[in-house]
Amino acid sequence: MSSSREGAHDLVLEHSGDITPVAPFELVDRIRASINVLGPLLARVGRADIAMPGGDDFGSRPIDLHVMGLEKMGAVFDLDRDGVRAVATDLHGAHVELPFPSVGATENILMAAVLARGVTVIDNAAREPEIGDLCMMLVDMGAEISGIGSDRLEITGVSSDSLRAVDHAVVSDRVQAATYLAAVAVAQGDVVVSGARAEHMEMLITRFSEMGVDITPVSGGLRVVSTRRLTSIDFSTLPYPGIATDYKPLLVGMLAVAEGVGVATENLYPGRFRYVDELVKLGRTCASRGTTQSSAEWRIWSVHRSAPPIFAPEPRSWWLVSSPRARRGSTTSTTSIVDTTTS
Repeated sequence: MSSSREGAHDLVLEHSGDITPVAPFELVDRIRASINVLGPLLARVGRADIAMPGGDDFGSRPIDLHVMGLEKMGAVFDLDRDGVRAVATDLHGAHVELPFPSVGATENILMAAVLARGVTVIDNAAREPEIGDLCMMLVDMGAEISGIGSDRLEITGVSSDSLRAVDHAVVSDRVQAATYLAAVAVAQGDVVVSGARAEHMEMLITRFSEMGVDITPVSGGLRVVSTRRLTSIDFSTLPYPGIATDYKPLLVGMLAVAEGVGVATENLYPGRFRYVDELVKLGRTCASRGTTQSSAEWRIWSVHRSAPPIFAPEPRSWWLVSSPRARRGSTTSTTSIVDTTTS
């Protein structure tokens, strides 16, 4: 594989036919989504050797659902702390029912199924817009997929010779768009976020509205207007179309400057509250109401003061910079940026 850029926003990928099915640690450690090469490598080459994926640190994110689905399709795995080694001499269709609608597992099983012999059905598949976008690109390339946009995908395997190159415009990043919407909500103002799509963020827009933010669709994007102090709400993270776990740090930042007490409940990654200590430095008072193996809940409310230098433990902690805009004093932020992808 080779890649090149044509302009600021166009990426050209070229497949030469010579694929090495190895993803080394120095590459995989940079981004969680590296595990997404597993399914395509098994489908195209029949084997894969992948270091354990890295990414931003907010707790355990196992790949057991990826392995379970691909095993049903005939793959054999050897896993240890160093990585994943898999072989598939006869990748075939299967009925895979996911106990949780994992985005990464859906993507891996889906891509493997495109070239697998027979029909693969994925029940309880993830329904995120990015899944639908991937399906549409694969269909344009020659794949046979039905049920796009639903929680039941049916894929009929095709031969590798029947796939073709395509030009594809990637769906807009709803988490990036939500980050800009939340920043305006905290700092106040009137901004148009180009490319943002309301149909991909319906639940989030509803919750923003409850907090006092006015968001309306306009030509080519969304207009966000924030003119007063926000109102606290309670919210929980859930699979799409619910509040995504990637949205939670944005909402927590908004609660930190809002009027009243809000409760944030994390049902997907209980460890993803590590940045709350930085809220305390900013003068936000937080108290844990309880953490179990499957969820964590924090009560958050606002007080006033500036803060010493702070550290942002994950990319969505943008509000460590935005929040001081809504408060007196100055704050210095030292931020570590890594790629983040929902598995």
